[in-house]
Amino acid sequence: MSTQTTSTVAHATFVVERTFDASLDRVWDAFAVPEQHARWFGSDPGFTETEVSEDFRVGGRAVQDGQWHDGPTSRYVATYTDIVEHTRIVSTYDMWVAGAHLSTSLSTTEFSAVEGGTRVTYTEQGVLLDSQEDGSQRESGFQGIFDTLATYLAG
Repeated sequence: MSTQTTSTVAHATFVVERTFDASLDRVWDAFAVPEQHARWFGSDPGFTETEVSEDFRVGGRAVQDGQWHDGPTSRYVATYTDIVEHTRIVSTYDMWVAGAHLSTSLSTTEFSAVEGGTRVTYTEQGVLLDSQEDGSQRESGFQGIFDTLATYLAG
């Protein structure tokens, strides 16, 4: 007797662009200084972290592992592949939910000083594995992350 498994792959690309009312130095530090990054990225009160690390350098890794309250476990592991100070951050990252590999993504975050603050352009190209998601949830989630960043920068 054999068991047939269905496996799917979906590809999604999205761009989120936001201008923050803060200097380029301030916005860059929110991404590049691990203590600052931890204050806004993944800071959801409904999530209990069990492992967190940040090694912000080319070849360095970022890890966030934990559990959603009354929900599944989640694991995020990123590798920084390119960093140009005050200009861009390129990384690859993998996500697991409840132990299942959910996705692999390439992300590029670009920074530019503009009148009134700093424009940040985030582009993600993802491979969603065995999921019902089409990428729109990931895009919506990242817009929420930028909302949290805006609140952090305003504080």
